[in-house]
Amino acid sequence: MQIISDVKISEFKEFIKSHDFFYVAGHKDPDGDAVYSCLAMADFLDAQGIKYQLISAGPFKRPEIREKANFFSKEMTFLSEPERKKSGLIILDCSEMARLGEIEGDLNGLDTFIIDHHKTAEVSSNCIIDSTSPATACLVQQIYEKILGQVPKKTAEHLFFALSTDTGYFRFLNADSAEVFVQAARLVEAGANPRKTYDEMTGGKPYSTRKLLGIMLDRVERRYGNKLAVTYETMEDTKAWGQEGRDSDALYSLLLSVDGIEAVLFVRQDTELTCTCGFRSRDKVDVSAIAAKFGGGGHKNAAGLSIDGKIPDVLEKICAEFKKVL
Repeated sequence: MQIISDVKISEFKEFIKSHDFFYVAGHKDPDGDAVYSCLAMADFLDAQGIKYQLISAGPFKRPEIREKANFFSKEMTFLSEPERKKSGLIILDCSEMARLGEIEGDLNGLDTFIIDHHKTAEVSSNCIIDSTSPATACLVQQIYEKILGQVPKKTAEHLFFALSTDTGYFRFLNADSAEVFVQAARLVEAGANPRKTYDEMTGGKPYSTRKLLGIMLDRVERRYGNKLAVTYETMEDTKAWGQEGRDSDALYSLLLSVDGIEAVLFVRQDTELTCTCGFRSRDKVDVSAIAAKFGGGGHKNAAGLSIDGKIPDVLEKICAEFKKVL
């Protein structure tokens, strides 16, 4: 993981100084990194007496983030035109406006700063983007520490939770991750509790998510020399078992633990005409490159996208791309 340069820190400081109010937003269908990085950024603004609003299109289906939904709004606070000119937008954990989802209000034209760690993020200015960082939270932590000093306990808890969720409680880190653990150690010193964080991440799963997990596991097919595991979720499945969310992390973990499996493809039919797809892989397969071919993105070993079509057609289109690399 790289350390944010002083030049980039100065750019962000100037961005903050140039505005009186901020909208702070993460991507739609948020995960722990998106939600808790936003909360940590809110702590950063609170510490300076700066006004802001946390916005998110949701939905907050994951059990580990559900209780934080009340901190966010889908509807932007109304600002007069003079107020709007003095306001900024901070986007965390994604780089595309479309990924923010349906927000009630007009985000267009706002001076924007993006903080993201996805490999497929492409922004030329007003950004801190580092694809070597395992979580957006690592970047937010550096920003806080470089500008304000040591983080307080509440912020440390937010940042440690975000980091833990995006790294699978550090399982996805490689041998070059010493700096990540150095940062994590500072969060623990500030009051973050590793055991409590793990319990919050892994506990409280609804019974329905286990039923849905069983259905998806039962449907799994292996392709291309048993290197790719493929499964799907229909709208009927969602209606019966997926209203409270799903345990996708457990699905990916179980399938990647199978001998010979190098990648996993999961497709969910969201509407009659659209699907959401999730990809996971071991070290060799770059699923972000495959996702990018269909307008999606992510990391080398974890990516996703939304696509028009029905499950059978979508599966065949994406599997054709996996076939080229497996």
